[in-house]
Amino acid sequence: MQMKSKIAALLIGLLLGSGSVVAEENLLEAMFTPLRQKEVNPVNNKLYKDECGSCHFAYQPGLLPPQSWEKLLNEKALADHFGENAELEKADLATIYDFVMANAADKSYYKRARKIANATEGIEAPLRITEVRYIKRKHHEIPDSMIKGNKDVKSLSYCDACHTQADKGVFDEDTVKIPNFPDWDD
Repeated sequence: MQMKSKIAALLIGLLLGSGSVVAEENLLEAMFTPLRQKEVNPVNNKLYKDECGSCHFAYQPGLLPPQSWEKLLNEKALADHFGENAELEKADLATIYDFVMANAADKSYYKRARKIANATEGIEAPLRITEVRYIKRKHHEIPDSMIKGNKDVKSLSYCDACHTQADKGVFDEDTVKIPNFPDWDD
């Protein structure tokens, strides 16, 4: 047991010493939890859940790089947030901005978030999660009729329509159930 602690301390020292920033509340848990193998850090910020989740799925910050969140979370962008006014009080905006920036894809140690960070590195930052190359690739085999033609899904942006554990940051294909297509499996 003591050896694991020493190894963990060494890893933490190397990671933090290299300039990497870790936002997960418990680094050891984030590094060694089984969910870390594939998923993204679940949303644990009540203000973010309440404000953003009141209109749409409260996307985990690890689903986009920080450059995307910078574009999305400023006063001008929120005044016209995909055709809606999503303006926030300055203090609330600052709190939400700090939360998403600290938990963006490039700050996470969850594998899916790291893949998203890699897929968005060096390109124009996407404004939509559905524009992320990694996300597109993961959904490329699903026919439009199951998404756009499906009244209970409508768009890939409704992650929680098919990903039954999306709110927990779990997007594993074993947790996918496409509404109105019970026999489909990829």
